[in-house]
Amino acid sequence: TSLNVKYNNDKSRDYTRPDLPSGDSQPTLDQTMAAFGKEVSLLGAPGIISSPYGGGTGFPPGIAFQQAGFSVPGVHGALAPLGMQSAAAAAAASRMGIPGFASAANAVLLVSNLNPERVTPQCLFILFGVYGDVQRVKILFNKKENALVQMFDCTQAQLAMSHLNGQRLHGKAMRVTMSKHQTVQLPREGQEDQGLTKDYSSSPLHRFKKPGSKNFQNIFPPSATLHLSNIPPSVTEEDLKMLFSTTTGMVKAFKFFQKDRKMALIQMSSVEEAIQALIDLHNHDLGENHHLRVSFSKSTI
Repeated sequence: TSLNVKYNNDKSRDYTRPDLPSGDSQPTLDQTMAAFGKEVSLLGAPGIISSPYGGGTGFPPGIAFQQAGFSVPGVHGALAPLGMQSAAAAAAASRMGIPGFASAANAVLLVSNLNPERVTPQCLFILFGVYGDVQRVKILFNKKENALVQMFDCTQAQLAMSHLNGQRLHGKAMRVTMSKHQTVQLPREGQEDQGLTKDYSSSPLHRFKKPGSKNFQNIFPPSATLHLSNIPPSVTEEDLKMLFSTTTGMVKAFKFFQKDRKMALIQMSSVEEAIQALIDLHNHDLGENHHLRVSFSKSTI
């Protein structure tokens, strides 16, 4: 006798037949591949995206990528290599319900519904840098309301996605999803780019490069209240209120920390204004060799 499995879902699964439907109107593997092809056509112009199939940061041990497919030694009844690109395979694996496969293998985010008139690689670097060390940013040449943001690893990418998806930037609600691509490739020498691709892998502004940094304990969702630090003694409350109100919006409240005047809380009139203030004023030069550090706060004033 043989076991007949009709569907790949939570109740039944045939690991030798990844093409089986899930039985609840979910797309089949073939449909998933077709949908993935659309993203490739959007993002995959020559020289824009590449996929290094040799592992790299964020790849869990036991998942080996090959140019022609993938294998998952850690899965019982391991899948045979499939004749497809590994990024597509990750998308399929996610649809098939292999736990953690697609997300674990990816540190690249697709950010859409951006304001093409105002968005820059630098503003995305500063904002996404609140949740991890951004390696590269690419605003798509022919579709500037879309960008790719490559984080240091998949954990940081998931963190940024969970906190920033749906937040408003430049008057529009951002959509943040995991990209199917494994890395953002820099433009080839002589290739037209208009400064839309930036490499930040050696930036001194990375917040999480020191192991065990206190910054790991102070990661909060975007909020109207911002935490300021590294304030020099000569800078007053009025100086900071004027700085934040002239650049980004209206300051509603301000308070120095009682025990440490190098730190303060400042409350803007909305979360969107606070996001813009953080982008504009993080690392702002306050003089006396002090650069302002800005992050979101869980506190209120």
